Amino acid sequence: MSPRNRFVHRVENVEESEEMSVLDLPELTLECILGKLSPTGLSNMAAVCSSLRERCRSDHLWEKHMKEKWGRLIGHAARREWKQYLSSSKESPPTAITSSNRSKKWIGVLSCVWPISWLKSRIDSGYEPKGPSPDGSVMSWYQSLESGKFWFPAQIYNREHGHVGFMLSCYDAEVSYDSHTDTFHARYPPHGRRAVVIEEGVQWDRLRAPPVSTPAHELHISDCLSDLRPGDHIEIQWRRNKEFPYGWWYGVIGHLESCDGSEHFCRCHLSETVVLEFNQYTPGSRWRRALINRKDHREEGSETDGFYGGIRKLRARMKSLSGDSFGQQIFWNRVYS
Repeated sequence: MSPRNRFVHRVENVEESEEMSVLDLPELTLECILGKLSPTGLSNMAAVCSSLRERCRSDHLWEKHMKEKWGRLIGHAARREWKQYLSSSKESPPTAITSSNRSKKWIGVLSCVWPISWLKSRIDSGYEPKGPSPDGSVMSWYQSLESGKFWFPAQIYNREHGHVGFMLSCYDAEVSYDSHTDTFHARYPPHGRRAVVIEEGVQWDRLRAPPVSTPAHELHISDCLSDLRPGDHIEIQWRRNKEFPYGWWYGVIGHLESCDGSEHFCRCHLSETVVLEFNQYTPGSRWRRALINRKDHREEGSETDGFYGGIRKLRARMKSLSGDSFGQQIFWNRVYS
């Protein structure tokens, strides 16, 4: 066989033995396959080639993963924070610019020892961001959450490792995810003379997205006062003094002392006085019961007993927990009204 015929024969054999590429699949089939991949699988597939990179970065593929893992914790506040995070990441740090200008002044002095091109490459490379900058894609947001680089606002039940003083309360914090332990770091804002408090190892079931947009130092406007009846589950803002931020504290609407609690004869819902009961505290505790005015409720309280703020009504399924650090107590699985 002549050299030319041998070459043609080898090419034909190669063409006959070629396997089908994943890109040769029908578009719908490929979409179905990508839709079955995990976040790690999608990220790995995106590194194969430019065509797969575009497909694997598609928002509709990542929105499912975002909703499954992060949907319960991501609220309006976290979305606003993400947009600000994106804007700040596009701006060059002032320190880098200053340091860069200062370093360039030494090029002329050191050029007698090293070539200018080598010096410039070392100086410029020192101020390049480590890793790709986040973009507006859902994939980028998911990966920033997963890596722990993005701190976002959330609320935490029973703050500071379940401290008894915060029993059945929920406070604002900034949190970041630790993928190694599948827990969160929480950063509580300072209050009074107290500095920032950082808590590690916060479990998933202690976090929630802020249910209202009211900042922690502002009074929440109550829109449920006229509807409150004995037995209703509520959360109310409470703070130790005027310098502290509000936390949300769980309670139940109780009966007036003049009422015997009879379902058919109770008129407590017609009274201007609303009884708040915090049954997580022992009988006789000054924190177990409080009164507020239904018609003209703003912030009520004192430096001794603290200050009660806005109220939000809950629809809740109650269940009993035992064996935890607080003993037998009530925990509520919230479904917000």
